[in-house]
Amino acid sequence: MKRRDFITNAGLGGVAAASALATPALAQERIEIAMVSTWPRDFPGLGTGAQRFAQSVTDASDGRMQVTYYAAGERVGAFDSFDEVASGNAQMYHAADYYWKGKHPAWAYFTTVPFGLTNTEIDSWMKWMGGQELHDELAGQFDLKCLPCGNTGTQWGGWFNKAINSVDDLKGLKMRTPGLGGDVLAKLGVSPVSLPGGQIYENLISGALDAAEWVGPWNDEAMKFYEAARYYYYPGIHEPGAQLSVGMNASFWGGLKESDQLLLKHLTASENANMMAEYNAKNGEALVRLQQDHGVEIREFSDELYLAFGRATDEVFAEVTGHSELAQRVHESFLNARKTVGDYLVLNDVAYINKRSKVLSQ
Repeated sequence: MKRRDFITNAGLGGVAAASALATPALAQERIEIAMVSTWPRDFPGLGTGAQRFAQSVTDASDGRMQVTYYAAGERVGAFDSFDEVASGNAQMYHAADYYWKGKHPAWAYFTTVPFGLTNTEIDSWMKWMGGQELHDELAGQFDLKCLPCGNTGTQWGGWFNKAINSVDDLKGLKMRTPGLGGDVLAKLGVSPVSLPGGQIYENLISGALDAAEWVGPWNDEAMKFYEAARYYYYPGIHEPGAQLSVGMNASFWGGLKESDQLLLKHLTASENANMMAEYNAKNGEALVRLQQDHGVEIREFSDELYLAFGRATDEVFAEVTGHSELAQRVHESFLNARKTVGDYLVLNDVAYINKRSKVLSQ
């Protein structure tokens, strides 16, 4: 064999060998992620935001991290998402973490609690005031790692089939309302029911429920609650800034490269801000349609009712903080954020908006 041919053939053989060796390495580099959620597929805001995040992971990693998204009921039931991910059967969920308050009441604080934090306040708490560290501590007890990934803002008080003028009007009502907000209303005589979003309409229209709260005008219009209830109340005390989360199996998270962890942190933070902006953009338009096109009566909860909500909330918080030392620390950290950030916002953002409204109305 000529020397030139030998070198050429050897070179080709080396390329083939390198290719054979590289292919398994590339295959191992690909990360398959099953992501379950608590939302109906394509549901505005909640569902589409979760789907948008899932797609962003695939896109931002150039397909190396392949996320397969499962809406509620497509792989597991909405409220089975926690166990599916904690067990390692799936790698991620997208949900409101207050759904898991039965496992530990402190989970509620990382979505929202009555008389709790607005979106601006919870964002400050999570990023700069110890909230994320406490979320990590709690989630770690259940083999999870959670990151904020969306917010709906201050939610409305709910849909009622009769006017609510006093505390007595609440007694005996069967109302869909989860989290600690449901516990507060139970103190006032309501029978709270926790249902996934996709099951609310059928129960409200059938009369199995007397009232229901979901999110706000944009989502509630899409669910056609106006066909089942006449009165729409604001402002809700139960969810002043409902933060959503991506929960990941702790072993899955720990096995990722630091660069992949950083990518997921940035993508969840991006969707966290994006979803809130979308809700603010859509809610006002939907509220106008609910009033003008569907004849919905918009009513404000009275000061008397709000005082009753406040007293009941104090009772619920006392029960939560008595659960454990961790619950007590989470609550104290939450209180610090509510006062520190909240007091400032009253003097700054709230005062400005109120002054602006007065000027523009003249």
